[in-house]
Formats: sequence, structure tokens, C-alpha cells
Amino acid sequence: MSASLPLGLPWPESNLIPPRFDDLKTFHAYVHIPFCEFRCGYCDFNTYTAKEIGGLSQSSFHESLITEIEASAKVIENSGYAKRSLSTLFFGGGTPSLFTSNQIEQIMTSLKNHYGFLPDIEITLEANPESASPQYLEQLAAVGVNRISLGVQSFDPKVLATLERVHDPDKVEPILKAAAELGLESSLDLIYGAPNESLDSWRRTAEIAASMGTGHVSAYSLIVEPGTKLARQIKVGELPATDDDLDAEKFEIADQVFQANGLPWYEVANWGKPSKHNHAYWGSADWWGFGPGAHSHLSGNRFWNTKHPLSYQKQLANGSPVAGIEYIDARTNLEERLMLELRTSTGIPLKVLAELGILESTIDPFVLDGSLKIENQNLAVTASGRLFVDRIVLQLLTN
Repeated sequence: MSASLPLGLPWPESNLIPPRFDDLKTFHAYVHIPFCEFRCGYCDFNTYTAKEIGGLSQSSFHESLITEIEASAKVIENSGYAKRSLSTLFFGGGTPSLFTSNQIEQIMTSLKNHYGFLPDIEITLEANPESASPQYLEQLAAVGVNRISLGVQSFDPKVLATLERVHDPDKVEPILKAAAELGLESSLDLIYGAPNESLDSWRRTAEIAASMGTGHVSAYSLIVEPGTKLARQIKVGELPATDDDLDAEKFEIADQVFQANGLPWYEVANWGKPSKHNHAYWGSADWWGFGPGAHSHLSGNRFWNTKHPLSYQKQLANGSPVAGIEYIDARTNLEERLMLELRTSTGIPLKVLAELGILESTIDPFVLDGSLKIENQNLAVTASGRLFVDRIVLQLLTN
């Protein structure tokens, strides 16, 4: 099998990336840890159970991440770009909380040695409730993690069973209390729209989440991805199809509940104290993604690693895990800014729309119908416009 693995594209060095590097842009890191103890029925993420990924140990994978970090620093140095310390670091997955605190610390040490950390760096680790004991949180806090993102999804046991989530929802509050006592900021990830989830069930989940004292909540509409177990269950009638109209009502419930409990919205699916790492993505900052399938954004261009962890390791050993590179022209960059920044409460500067050639006559109908508003020389979505922001962006770009 290994002999057939591709060798990977060259690292995006100076001969590949146009010299548009902006030293004023913040720099960030994402580390993808693809391990999961169990694959949930709705999951289409780049994650693998031990059975699906036989032959790869957490220890050897951890070493590969260190190798990629070292190689990335050389790419930056050889390209002649200024060294910048990291503003944020995000461990995502998968289930990063399956890594020991010692493994997390070694990755952080490598990043700090090669890039440096700003004094106020935000370091987030995604965790599942079943693998985030108070003792583990204490270990993470001791090595410098300062924010936990907890994958709760729902507080309704029946909904959790439909999603094939295995944790006990009653364990969430003690974890959040332990995090607060340790000085860790916290975020809860929720999913609405699961088959058989009622409006009352979702409202209870939102109210419980809002009552737990977390400073941040993300709530996403369930997307039934082709090829997942959930998609097959719906196709054969084992579970009912999702309902877009109900999902819209559930979004409105979430917004009402969270904002009433001191969690203001700052992005279509996020409420509370803004995550600096999230803002990096929406603000077109620079970041390097480490691990299989991780995407990077550097000097206005994108590149991404091969998805399968075994291929990733093989290609990295041969020099580079890069699977693709996309050079973003000025027009595409502006369009992407519109797609991302219009999702935020701040909105997007009107001058960007002018650069895109979007006329006032195109914007005015959305302002008149209450979907968009103009504030402080920015165009932003209203409460009602948030439900249709993707459609609005498409119409702005095509009219």
C-alpha cells in the first residue's frame, strides 16, 4: 500500500508564493489531531478510529507533527518572510483530548521555539466530555492551554443517541466548573436539527448551555453529509429527514436565548466573547495548518495537506505532505472577504464592495427589506438577514 502513496507537492516556498506577505497580519496555527474513539453517525470530518487507521500510533503521529512544525519554520525562513509570533493556537480534530497533556506540551514547545508566542496568545483545545476530566484540564492548564472548546452537541439524551454521541450530558457542568476554577475560558459546541429533535428539546438545550456560565457558544445546523451512517438511515426511512423550516426556527430560538443570557452574537453561528482564532479565519489572516488535511493560508494563498494520516506521514517523510496549492487573485480575495466578513456582526467595509463593483442599487433592496444595514461605513446583516446570508452574498456577486 505505501508504495502507491503520492509523494506530495513541494512546500510553497518563495518561488511558489508571490511576495505579498503583510507583516502587519497576525499569524496563527491550527493542529489537526484526527483520532476518535468512535465515529459518530453524522460525522464526515477527517477523523479516524483505531480500526480505521490500523498501523498508526498516537506516538508516531505526534512525532510527525513536530517534524512538520520544524519544516514549516524552515519554509518561512527560506522564503525571506519576517518571523511573526503566534497570536492563536487551536488543537482541533478528531478528539485532541485523546492526546496526553505531555504530548500537547511538546507540540506547543516546538511551536513556541520555532515561531514564538505573543504574551496574550489564545490556546484552544477541542475536547469531548468523556475525555475531559477535571484532572486532565488541570494538566492542560499547567502546560499553557487557556481555552477549552467542549463538543456537547445537545443536552437531550435522545438527540445524543440519534447523533451517536456517547457522553453523559450531566458531566458537562462539572467540567465547565473545573475549567473556570483553573482559569480556563470555555466554549460549548452545539448542533441543532437532528432527526426527531423537537423545538422544545432544542430550546432546553440552548437554555441549559446558556445557564452554565460559559463565555462562548457555537451552534450549527446539522448537515446530512452523503456517505455517512446518518444519511443512510434517513434514506431507508429509519430516521426522518431534517426540516429546513424547523432549523430556521431553532436558529431564532438559539439567538434569543443566548443574547438574553449575555451572549451577544458576533458571527452567524457564534455567540459570546469572540474567539480570536475564529476571527483570524474570517479576517483573512495568515495561518499554518499542521496535520492531515489541514489547510494553510499564507501571503494571500492557500495550500493543504493530504487527508489520510498514513499518506500524510509517508509524504512528510519524503519531504512534503502538501496535496494542493491555490493562488488567490485579487478578485477572489475580495469575494472571499465578502463571504466571510458579512457573516460577522461588524460586517464588511463599503469600500470593499466598491472594489468588487457592487453598486448601491444592488445593495439598496436588501437594506429596504431589512436584511442588511449600513453602519459606520460597513455593510452588515440584520437579525433576519443572518438566516439568508449565503444567499445574499450570492445575489450581491451575481447581480
